[in-house]
Amino acid sequence: MRPLWLYFEISVVAFAACLVLISLSNGRVLRRLDRYRPAGRLPRVSVLVPARNEEANIGDCVRSLLAQDYPDFEVVVLNDGSTDRTGEILADFMAREGEGEILRRRSASLRMTEGGEKARLRVLEETALPEGWPGKHWACQQLADASDGELILFTDADTRHGPRSVRHGVAALEAEGADLLTAIPHEETGTWAERLAVPVVPWSILTFLPLALAYRLPHATLSAAIGQYMLFRRSAYTQIGGHAAVRGDPVDDMALGRRVKAQGFRWRLADATHDVRCRMYKNAGQVFEGFSKNLFAAFGNRLLPFIGVWAWLSIVTLLPVGLLLARLLGAPVPALDAGIALLGVALGLASWGLCHLRFGFPAYLIPLYPLTILLALFIAFRSIALVRRGRTTWKGRTLAQHRVRWW
Repeated sequence: MRPLWLYFEISVVAFAACLVLISLSNGRVLRRLDRYRPAGRLPRVSVLVPARNEEANIGDCVRSLLAQDYPDFEVVVLNDGSTDRTGEILADFMAREGEGEILRRRSASLRMTEGGEKARLRVLEETALPEGWPGKHWACQQLADASDGELILFTDADTRHGPRSVRHGVAALEAEGADLLTAIPHEETGTWAERLAVPVVPWSILTFLPLALAYRLPHATLSAAIGQYMLFRRSAYTQIGGHAAVRGDPVDDMALGRRVKAQGFRWRLADATHDVRCRMYKNAGQVFEGFSKNLFAAFGNRLLPFIGVWAWLSIVTLLPVGLLLARLLGAPVPALDAGIALLGVALGLASWGLCHLRFGFPAYLIPLYPLTILLALFIAFRSIALVRRGRTTWKGRTLAQHRVRWW
């Protein structure tokens, strides 16, 4: 048994080393959004914001979008059945701007101000949610249908954009010849639940998606999309079927990214940490609710792959830490095993350190990565339980449930 255990330990450390190598490679391939040369052509951009119960965020988001240093753009916000003050705040913006009017979906064709100039800000109100549509998917589809830009930028109401966010995005899209340019923002965290859980998203992209291969290989699974910043060429968005084509997938951004790639369009990922800020969640309850609705769904509710990935990730993370702690506490852990475990811990620190330093998370969180994995593991299996019981919720809505599959 001893040789088999030794080989297992070595395989765990070898996998951790691969994650570090992928991170290092991605660190070179992943370009910052503000490092592209200015675009020679500046087509009209429609910035689209679905907003449901976002009274704490929508004001700052819209204000940052209206301050864009870009010659031709519109901001279109859809108030998605909010039960808080989101609608009132948007109405105040419209009154102050004096450049638009609150439009119902049925009158979305009225896009001009009295002087004939195109409105810079427009606000749509929700229409009845059709059967089979998740709320956000329907909101995004309505926004796309009501807008007129050659390029469409989907962003979330909890984002804050620097004044050149749109300009830099267009420059990156044109330079890369991309049909979809998606970007990772700077994720702000306040509570400990946020600090531990939120880094999982950029870390998983940085360590598990080798961009050098993903850009060259046609496999749709080698893709990622971040709903906080998705800049499409309208022609590509239309040809892939828009949000209507992915309305059966709870994780719309990932589904759109895969669909773009599957249909032969060009997809690129960028680092927007110097242009866009976002605080996804404000407390532990939102962290649990938000990640629970996405984690299992990202695997298509396939039980065995989901359990397999999380079990292996837990082993790779926790086994070296456990062996090393056992040795330090006086347990009879052989020196060779302890040495391999020490290497595993060093690789874990390197992997998470590269992520935290690249994306602006506090450095003191790096050695706490085992706690991040434990928390993510708990949320992952909570996600399964909620799906099986049909109790997955988000912002006051019970989400449509999808069948749990073994494979």
